[in-house]
Amino acid sequence: MKPYPGVKRVTVKKNKDILFIISQPDVLKNPNSDTFVIFGEAKVEDLTQQAASQAARQFAPPTEGNDDDDMPALTEDTGAAGGEGGDVDETGVSPKDIEIVMAQSNCTRAEAVEALKKNSGDIVNAIMELTMNE
Repeated sequence: MKPYPGVKRVTVKKNKDILFIISQPDVLKNPNSDTFVIFGEAKVEDLTQQAASQAARQFAPPTEGNDDDDMPALTEDTGAAGGEGGDVDETGVSPKDIEIVMAQSNCTRAEAVEALKKNSGDIVNAIMELTMNE
């Protein structure tokens, strides 16, 4: 086995969602064949977890208050829906989920609760239902 220089990173794909990443590996090559031996610390990357965290960040409420024009409109809509919100049965639905759906789809509280119940509490599907029907 002889050292094989110039390798910066080795990626081994276990299945379609799991990767093993070795940064700065020590690589040796068998001079008689295309066989390599790789030494280094393997880190696992799960592509499904990365996709889920990106989707969660996409639907998270904005943390910066740069858009002051939207805030009064949102407060105004919430106040207007508050009268209707008293008649809506919110059992089994998280108030935080309702707020997220309302913010992302610009709907009333009653519409958000109805969409969440219809989609078994799935925030993404509730938002999709409310925004795709427009």
